[in-house]
Amino acid sequence: MHYRQQGHHTLSVYLAGGRGSQLKGDALARGEAGRFCVLPAEHESRWLVREPVQFLHLYVSDIAWADRVVRLLDAEPRSITLTPQIYSQDPIYAQWSQALRRLDWSEAHDIWQADFLSQQVLDRLVLQSAAPWQRHKLLKPLGGLSSTARRKVLDYVEAHLADSKALSLPALAQVVALSEYHFARMFHQSMGCTVHDWVMQRRLQQVCARLLGSAGGARGRTPQLAWLAAETGFANASHLLRSFRKHYGLTPTQLARCWRDA
Repeated sequence: MHYRQQGHHTLSVYLAGGRGSQLKGDALARGEAGRFCVLPAEHESRWLVREPVQFLHLYVSDIAWADRVVRLLDAEPRSITLTPQIYSQDPIYAQWSQALRRLDWSEAHDIWQADFLSQQVLDRLVLQSAAPWQRHKLLKPLGGLSSTARRKVLDYVEAHLADSKALSLPALAQVVALSEYHFARMFHQSMGCTVHDWVMQRRLQQVCARLLGSAGGARGRTPQLAWLAAETGFANASHLLRSFRKHYGLTPTQLARCWRDA
């Protein structure tokens, strides 16, 4: 089997089987239940698979990667990759894979539990395995925002999440004195995602933060969607509901209920 560059980072944990799996060129290393592999987006390898095997894969989207690298490492997403690991062991990853295996993916609470556990594992993956991309030590990055401009834009976004006009493309481009075209292109080069996707993710995370705060409150009341939408920059309650369900697979009310019941 030829594993070609997938364009996204992957964490793969063996659930069952694997003794018949082998990375070509390494006859001693064999897979087994509980072992894991970290395959960076640019990774290529060839494998021999001689028996059935079950995996749990965690695919890291561009926006999830950008969020972790910026938040946990204060670095530019394109300058960081993951260190490849083959048939390694980590009890946390093994426990995570077995916990997700037992979940009922048709139940709202279990969907939330899978997302919650996976977010924690993704944080661990970035903190333990992130490393400078060697290519960027040899080649000067083409385009992109400077570190100062990147931080300035991201800080501005955080301060204006509730204001749609302040986060329009023209307004954001003006923050760093660029044309709309050049700003959009340079932001994507630096962050690996579009401006729209970054702002949407940050707004959804703010919604979750407010839901979590309400779930832990004395009365445990879920905030009204119209209020949440106004506080986090969505056009209206319907816009928030559609975006939230698309991203999380649950409604805000369902997610708040899961937190209260946890």
